[in-house]
Amino acid sequence: MKKRIIPIFVPHRGCPHDCIFCNQKKITGVSTDVTSEEARNIIEEYLPTIPKDASVEIAFFGGSFTAIDEKTQNELLSVAKEYVDKGLVSDIRMSTRPDCISVDILNRLKEYKTSIIELGVQSMDAKVLHDSARGHDMKSVIDSAKLIKESGINLGLQMMVGLPSDTEEKCIETAKKFIELNPFCVRIYPTLVVKDTGLETLLNKGEYKPFTLDESIQIVKKLLVLFYVNNINVIRVGLQATEDIQLGKGIVDGPYHPAFRELVEGEMIKDYLHYLVIQNKTVSQIEIKTNNKNISKIVGNKKSNKLFFKNEFNINMKTTPSNIAEDEFIIVLDNDKEINITSEQIYKELLNIYNL
Repeated sequence: MKKRIIPIFVPHRGCPHDCIFCNQKKITGVSTDVTSEEARNIIEEYLPTIPKDASVEIAFFGGSFTAIDEKTQNELLSVAKEYVDKGLVSDIRMSTRPDCISVDILNRLKEYKTSIIELGVQSMDAKVLHDSARGHDMKSVIDSAKLIKESGINLGLQMMVGLPSDTEEKCIETAKKFIELNPFCVRIYPTLVVKDTGLETLLNKGEYKPFTLDESIQIVKKLLVLFYVNNINVIRVGLQATEDIQLGKGIVDGPYHPAFRELVEGEMIKDYLHYLVIQNKTVSQIEIKTNNKNISKIVGNKKSNKLFFKNEFNINMKTTPSNIAEDEFIIVLDNDKEINITSEQIYKELLNIYNL
C-alpha cells in the first residue's frame, strides 16, 4: 500500500536549544506558528489529492513537538485524531528531541493515537553533540528510545553526517548504535550550512569545513548498507528541496544535491559491479537487466557509472529494462556469465566490500 504524508510544520516551536546547524525558518520554508484551524485546513486541502487506496499519515515536523506548551500540543493532536477516528488517516507522526520525552508525555500522546515518534539524535558521539550545541547526551537518546518502544509507539531516529568534529568513523559508530536501538525507521541528513546559523558563523571564521558531496556519498553509502542489512527502513536521505533549500539561497555551503539518495545508491551499485570486474578480471562488457525504476541509478548521474567502467577498464556497460521485481537484477558478463542477484544479496556483499 502506498504511503502519503500530510506534513504540518511547527517551526522551532518548543525547541529549548539553538543548535549550531539549525534555522527552521529556512529548512521548513515556514516562518509562522501553525494553529489548530490552520492544521485542519492543511489536512482538508491534502485529503482530496490522495488516492483512496493509500495509507495516510499526518506528520508534525519542524520543531520539537513534545516541548511545545501542552495546550497547543493537545489542540493540534485533537485535530489529527479526528481524522484517525474517521478512518481517513492511519498514522500520526511527530519529531522531537531526545530530552523531551517522558512516561507522562508518552501516555498523553497515546491518548491522541500517536503512532510514530522520531528523535532528532544527529550523532551518538559526545564531542559532536557538544560542538553542535545539541544540549542532550547519549544517555538521553538511549533512555527516550527505550521509553518510546516500551510505550508501543514506533521509534524513528534521525542522524546528521558532517557536523562539527564529525568523521566517517564517528558516523559509522552512530549508525551501529542506532541499530542497537532497533528503530522502526531512520533518516540521514548530510550537514548543510544554512544561512543565519552558528554553523555559518564558524564557516566564515574558518573554524568549520563541511564535508564535500563526494565525501558525504562515500560515508552515507556505508550507513545505508548497515541499515539495510539490519532490516531498518531508511525513509529519507538528504533534505527535501524547497525554495530555500538550494545552494546560493538558504544554503550557504555543504553537500547539497536534490537527488542525493540516488547518487548514493548509484555509487553502491557501481561498487558492487567494480567488485565483479576485479573478481572476473577479463570482463569487456556488462549488461544489467533490471526493473525500469533502477535504470537511472545504475547508469549514474550524468552517466557517471557508464563512464567510469569505460574509462577505467574499457568496459561497455549496458542496461536492459525488464519486468522483473524492483529488487532483482540479472547481471550478464561478456554475454556468457549470468548472475541472478537481489538487492539484499548485494547489500551483504557490500558489507564485506566496505569492511564493515
